[in-house]
Amino acid sequence: MKNSNRRDFLGKSLVGSAGLAIGSSLPGPWLQALARESANSERVLVVIQLSGGNDGLNTVIPYRDAAYRQARPKLGIPDNEIIRIDDSTGFHPSLAGVHQLVEAGRFSVIQGVGYARPNRSHFESMDIWHTCHRKELRHGDGWLGRFIAESDQAGPDSLGLHLGHEQQPLALAARGVQVPTIASIEQFRLKVADEGLVPPQMLPDEATTPSSDNDLLGFLQTSTQSAIEASDRLATALKKSDSSSEFPDSSLGEKLSVIARLIVAGLSTKVYYVTLDGFDTHSQQPLAHAGLLRQWSEALNALVGRLEKAGQADRVLVMTFSEFGRRVSENASQGTDHGAAAPVFLAGAKLPKPLIGQHPSLTDLDDGDLKFHTDFRSVYATIVEKWFQAPSQPVLGERFPLIDLV
Repeated sequence: MKNSNRRDFLGKSLVGSAGLAIGSSLPGPWLQALARESANSERVLVVIQLSGGNDGLNTVIPYRDAAYRQARPKLGIPDNEIIRIDDSTGFHPSLAGVHQLVEAGRFSVIQGVGYARPNRSHFESMDIWHTCHRKELRHGDGWLGRFIAESDQAGPDSLGLHLGHEQQPLALAARGVQVPTIASIEQFRLKVADEGLVPPQMLPDEATTPSSDNDLLGFLQTSTQSAIEASDRLATALKKSDSSSEFPDSSLGEKLSVIARLIVAGLSTKVYYVTLDGFDTHSQQPLAHAGLLRQWSEALNALVGRLEKAGQADRVLVMTFSEFGRRVSENASQGTDHGAAAPVFLAGAKLPKPLIGQHPSLTDLDDGDLKFHTDFRSVYATIVEKWFQAPSQPVLGERFPLIDLV
């Protein structure tokens, strides 16, 4: 096969297959005041993206506020169903698993998170959360990709891993950073290798030395081999750790089960990313939202429980976010429309404070939406600096106030 044809074939194979990477681990001490001292100082971040705009107001409910009932005469959760956090705030009734984590000191709600001049487009707002920049200042990379790029490349495993059939999140992109995407738990070898789509002579070997004018082919060859090796590492790690029946039979449950197995098996990956879709509840919200919250709550509870049993929970932080919340007032279709500020959730490592920050006012609004008081980039800065003990300015482009999680 001629070089040009090989280049085209490899390029198409790489684009059509999982993302590719050989990554690293990031050294450093424990997150102060959030996790116990341990001889094993390697930390992990699991990101759960709730796509579509989670209704934060019916997730974390200011049930004592009369404005809540006025704004949501039909969608408001009855008082006798709310799972109470304190004397004014409670959880949606589907969040029993999350409440168990609160009681165990392993869950916190950061209230009123957002950004100035909120964008109510799903795609643009999600891109803002992924990149920390508006469109005119964007460079095609994401905050986690920049974090990976700034990290020492020392370990045999990919520093980041995305699980899911959806397109890889922009948050994981950066120049020189390649993160594998695993579409399902069975896909731990690339199709291009498993199905014989790439003949053996096309795969790189020690005798293959790309010429100076064929750098692209050399990169593709190296990346292909790296991807196959990374896939083998994932398969080997899964064999070391049995699947657990403790996880719910759901899409998110399956993904978090895989993550738990990889963490327990000793993979040195530091960032795992998964998505739960369906939160764009413009109509008939109650049943759909309840089912989605239950899936998230049960899967998250199972993940933390599995890690606790393995003695790994103190080194894993789980962050859950959505691109925006919903409007305060319900609409005429028993649903809610695109909003602005919403809660962000942390779980896993010891988090002794269940509520961080005040719930936004339900009467002092921004065009019908909750006003934010905590910039989402402060959440990211806190994770980078306090959890990973790394500088946040290279990742976020500037300094942001850290959140007091104690």
